[in-house]
Amino acid sequence: MVWVRYPYVFKRIFTILAFLAPAVGTAWAQYDVAFSHYWAMEPSFNPAAVGKGNKLNVTGAYALSFAGYENNPNSFYVGGDMPLYFMKQYHGVGASMLNDKIGFFTHQRISAQYAYRRALFGGMVSAGVQLGLIMETYDGSKADLEQADPAFPQSQLSGNSLDMGFGLYYTRKNWYVGASVQHLNAPLVEMGEVKDFQIDRTYYLTGGYNIRLRNPFLSIPASVLARYDGNAYRADVTARLVYSHEKKVLYAGVGYSPTNSVTAFVGGSFHGINVGYSYEMYTGTADPGNGSHELIVSYSTDINLQKKGRNKHKSVRFL
Repeated sequence: MVWVRYPYVFKRIFTILAFLAPAVGTAWAQYDVAFSHYWAMEPSFNPAAVGKGNKLNVTGAYALSFAGYENNPNSFYVGGDMPLYFMKQYHGVGASMLNDKIGFFTHQRISAQYAYRRALFGGMVSAGVQLGLIMETYDGSKADLEQADPAFPQSQLSGNSLDMGFGLYYTRKNWYVGASVQHLNAPLVEMGEVKDFQIDRTYYLTGGYNIRLRNPFLSIPASVLARYDGNAYRADVTARLVYSHEKKVLYAGVGYSPTNSVTAFVGGSFHGINVGYSYEMYTGTADPGNGSHELIVSYSTDINLQKKGRNKHKSVRFL
């Protein structure tokens, strides 16, 4: 017997809407985490983005949502990717780990990614695949129910399932576009003898353009990400003003998600490490101080793929 649709009843509705119903909106009905710094962690939703730009990248992000509320969501992501060049062809490989905890639920995913990259029309096109394992845990022992309810077990349940993804990505000069699908196999996770749930496929479309200004030290990277899982959607539009001179990089920006939130960004490069912070304020009835805090730390280094022993390593900004 199918328990209930986990993304819509248990994880997002029971553990969040029960406390925050007026403020949530459609975005929280989706299974995947909506990181504000999506533009700096594209491999988290599109495997075709691994190895782009001939850089070795390592990224970590932590998000604390609905600050001040009990049982509020907190999510941690870490991933790394790098380009490869063998058999006279470009490739990309990557790996990532996600831990998403909301109330009594813990969602974990570990993934490996591969992308085939090829020069096309003055740019680079890539097709990527992702293979991973989803692990779900429900700790009902923490539930404080006045009366026993079979719909909310008071024991610990866990299960796992194979998870797959696919993506396409094209970048040329100052712009890029990508499309991908997560949970391609619509994995069914069994938790206990009679309780299980199915995860819906989630479709992503992203794009961006780096606007050059007359001042050679300033630029405005603008990006958009839209996602849809067949039931709910979310779109994010982001723009940042970036100052870059020699080894100094600073930026500030804003993001907007229609019917969901407004986000402010600030960050830069410090001693070779890229650090960014964002605060997402929900546009519903939630108090402005009960938004989402997000911190991202990344490091990138250039790799010269075709000249062995002559790779140049230096930190670069994330755009």
